[in-house]
Amino acid sequence: MNNDYQLPENLVSILNEKKSKSPEKFTELVREGGYVPPHIDLLIDAISALSMGKNILLKGPTGAGKTKFAETLSYLFQQPMFSVNCSVDLDAESLLGFKTLTYEEEKQMIDFIPGPVINAMKHGTFLYIDEVNMAKPETLPLINGVLDYRRTITNPFTNEIVTAKDSFNVIAAINEGYIGTVPLNEALKNRFVVIEVPYIEGELLKNLIQSNTKLKDETTIDLFVKLSGDLIEAVYQGKLSEDAASIRALLDACDLSNLIPPRRAIQRSIVDKLDEDREREFIKNLAETLFS
Repeated sequence: MNNDYQLPENLVSILNEKKSKSPEKFTELVREGGYVPPHIDLLIDAISALSMGKNILLKGPTGAGKTKFAETLSYLFQQPMFSVNCSVDLDAESLLGFKTLTYEEEKQMIDFIPGPVINAMKHGTFLYIDEVNMAKPETLPLINGVLDYRRTITNPFTNEIVTAKDSFNVIAAINEGYIGTVPLNEALKNRFVVIEVPYIEGELLKNLIQSNTKLKDETTIDLFVKLSGDLIEAVYQGKLSEDAASIRALLDACDLSNLIPPRRAIQRSIVDKLDEDREREFIKNLAETLFS
């Protein structure tokens, strides 16, 4: 287990300043990475866990920014990141790599093309496993040894024993309760430190819209922030599914509203993605009220 990860000097100094003074400089650096969390302690805790060689599991609703969170951590640590996108079709080749025919001086040979897990281990970089609970339960145990103190795997395609470099780290993300997902088994879950990632709201969301969309009209931005807050509240009350309050979908609606009316932008980006008529009508009524 890696216990002496060397953080970049600028990150060390800003972390120390955060502890002793104020979070302004830290927030500024984080914003350069693309994700500013609702509570800066989320990022401090994630950085602390990764710096001790622990795996972290980002847990939260769809569109809350988990992937952007992982990319920001990669940026802060100055570490490249290999990614795995989980699905029911995920298999050993998708994780570890595959064999293929190649030619060397007109001689046919079998070569192994490493996958994201092997690449991240050998290069000592971050490995990001997205929607980890979409994978079949029998697939992920293949990398249990990668995720615990051993940091080792025997490549079934080459019989090579691969041990990760010290700077190797694993970040995974999970959306719970969605169609196609399965509960993580305890053996896998126990290999992670869990970081809850809530929705971005209020002033942070306003800043995100201003910096990540083409929408510049402040009045319209404020209305979209209000819309998002109402959608999130409806999710908490059980009136809407989490998909309806996706921040990613909201940003799409903000972009579209530069060229088409906001209500139509909301229709295309949010409403038409939902299956239940009750939810669709709820959001349409909310949009009509706000953007009348």
